[in-house]
Parts: sequence; structure tokens; C-alpha cells
Amino acid sequence: MAGKIIYCGCILLSGFFFIAASGFAQESTSKPEASAGASLSGTAQSGPGSALSTALAAACSQNQAEFTRFLTVRNKESFSRMTPAARVALMKRFVLLDEPGKATISANPSGRPIVRCETPGGTVEMQVGGAETHDNVAFLPLELRETTDSTSASARQINMGLVREESDWKLLSLGVLLLDLPALEVEWDESEIEATEKDALESLKMIAAAIESYRSKYPHLPESLANLASPARGKPNAEAAGLLDADLAKGTKDGYTFRYVIAGASDVGAPAKYELSATPLRYGRTGRRSFFRDANGVVHAADRQGAVGSETDPKAE
Repeated sequence: MAGKIIYCGCILLSGFFFIAASGFAQESTSKPEASAGASLSGTAQSGPGSALSTALAAACSQNQAEFTRFLTVRNKESFSRMTPAARVALMKRFVLLDEPGKATISANPSGRPIVRCETPGGTVEMQVGGAETHDNVAFLPLELRETTDSTSASARQINMGLVREESDWKLLSLGVLLLDLPALEVEWDESEIEATEKDALESLKMIAAAIESYRSKYPHLPESLANLASPARGKPNAEAAGLLDADLAKGTKDGYTFRYVIAGASDVGAPAKYELSATPLRYGRTGRRSFFRDANGVVHAADRQGAVGSETDPKAE
């Protein structure tokens, strides 16, 4: 629910934390982090507490570029390959909020960072505790609560793990579970494919409806999908009819590419016909099935290994 803390299960399953933190074999004495007050006005990477608070602020605002700065090299590569929806889903899990919000970072009287995430549905505060460091790994307690909760009934305690990589602190774990995106890429893709394929079918319907609206307003078919976009200025016209959103008018949306082809008239004097196709942008990651709307308006679907579909494919269910 928007603006409410989401009490979801563990986000990332790939093994126990100590597998990744093998550096604990040479564990050093625990050292609480110094006051974070000074680090808040300095660089985001001056300490694990400051790094975590900045990462949480990026997750709050769903700023993918900023959030990426706090991923290890291995996780960063996987994050770049994830679909936009999957990236947003990951960031939402870190702040336990549905909607993007406005983030502010301050400090409590002890100098510990407080991240405030204000969304349309409510505001959550995340207070970062002092870090215990072990060589290049740091653990920090994190408390999340809704600002309207005077009894702290919604408060949730989570331990966060960070690792020092090339002198910078990076996200390593949530609770006792390791943040291992490469191990989860297949699972994320599987969960996204069903949604992106469904969206692709809906997009084909939207494109077809826009084409028919164009045809009824102007005495011909549009030359390309670009003719269905909104005009840069002025009123809609035959060159930019304002019938389709910008992404679909460019032929790419939600992990699929769309192609529009005028097929010509079947009989003398008959209205011109057209074909539409939707193909996975990255086969096996953003979708498996290719969709094809033939000149008679029938939609077909088949796993074509990323190739364009055809009217010989089975009808889409």
C-alpha cells in the first residue's frame, strides 16, 4: 500500500552471509562508528553509516544511477541487466515503500544519520545506528518507522551489512541474507517475463486502436508509428496525431520492440491493411514469446527465440 511500510519476507536468497564475508577469518576487534554528523556534510563514502544513509535516500527516490554507486562490481553488472521494473522492485525492498519519495538526510543528537522518505501516502524515518566493523565488513542496525506512529508499533529493526570495495562502502546484506544479484537474475527474469508479455499484448491493442483512430480522422494509414506521437508544439495533425505515448511511438516499451508494416489492400478499392509485431528486446530476459497481429486483426503468439512472429503461429490465448 502506498506510503506504508511493507512487511515483506526476506528479499534476496542466495546463501548465508558468512559465505560472502570470508574475510571474517581474520576478524578484528569491533569498533563502533564515530559520530556521523560530520560525514553527512562530506562525501557519501566517508564511512559505512554515511554510505548506507545515502544508499537508502537513493532507494527512497528510486534513483537508479545513484543507487548503483552502492552496489559491488559483481552486483552492479547484474543490476544493469535487470529490467527497469525489477530495478525499481529491488530499491523498494530496501526502504519497504511502494512509491518513490523525497529523501532528506539529517542527524539525531548523537550524530547518527536519519533518512526521511516522504511519499504521497506517508512518511517513513530510517535511523542508522553505529557500525561495528570487522576488517573490510561493517554491520549497522537500522530502524524504520512511520512518522505518524507515536507508539512505534510499526517500527522494524533490520541489520545491514556493507563491505569495503576499492576504498568505498558497498551494500552487502539485508539481515543475515546476502545481496547476490547474479544468483537471482534468472528468478527475477522469470517473474518479470509473464508481466512483460502481458504488457506487450496490451500495447499491441493500444497501437491498433491508435491506428484505427488515425484512419478514421485522416483518409489513410499513418506512414509510421511516429505519426501517432504527440506533436512537439501546436495541435495534433497528420504528422503527429497525439494518439500514442512517446515510448510506443518510438517502437520500444517495457522490454519489447514493436514493428508496424502497411500490408496493402487485398481487393480493388478495399481499405489498406497493416501488420503489427512485438518482439522481446532481450530474449529470455524481457520475454520469450513473439506476438504478431496479422492483416485481419488476429493476434498470434509463439516462442521464436527472439525472432519476429508470423501469421502461421498459433493464436494468442
